[in-house]
Amino acid sequence: MNKKKSVIGLLLVAVISIAVMYMIDSIKNIEYLQKSAIKIVMFLILPTIYTLYDTNIKLKDNFKIKSIKSLTYSIALAIGVYLGILIVYFVLKDHIDLSNIMENLKNNANVDKNNYIYIALYISFINSLLEEFFFRGFIFLNLKKISERRVAYIASASMFSVYHLAFMGTWFNPLIFIIAMAGLFVGALIFNYLNEKSGNIYNSWIVHMMANLSINTVGLIMYGFI
Repeated sequence: MNKKKSVIGLLLVAVISIAVMYMIDSIKNIEYLQKSAIKIVMFLILPTIYTLYDTNIKLKDNFKIKSIKSLTYSIALAIGVYLGILIVYFVLKDHIDLSNIMENLKNNANVDKNNYIYIALYISFINSLLEEFFFRGFIFLNLKKISERRVAYIASASMFSVYHLAFMGTWFNPLIFIIAMAGLFVGALIFNYLNEKSGNIYNSWIVHMMANLSINTVGLIMYGFI
């Protein structure tokens, strides 16, 4: 298969996967466990199956560690991101309706105080790896090999931001929502840059994981654990 067809095929798989998850995340009263199972199919199994058809798309290369040194930089950045998100929360907390977020989590995914910690751990460690595999591994690193660099950057970052629209759209007022989406896009560009240098998904995963841990720390505050 030529590279042009590979680009079209990869983007088609990516758009289908995100569209399905967008619809699933928009449906209320679906258990988080069920959504996670569908996400594994769309973000892991479907892209893997596609690579059996398109030999230009490689996934195993995304897990090769070329330099331990690059990981140390990512760990330092991850700590900064963790603290930065908490600082932003405390600065903007008067503009964030935590009760509305709790209500949305309960209605849309049956997440409440009783199961929050288990789900928070899954989101921080497993879900973050799944998203890095899909957005940075399957989409970005492969697009960069078969397409233009800027296409890989913009496509993966845009898809990452749009994907989060479904379940974040009603959490904040419009201004905070725009700031959050811009933050997601810029964050995705940074993730891409980290992985472009290393050639694997571990660097962005470390930062993504710590970002999720920081957000979930806010959740611990929201539910009264701390």
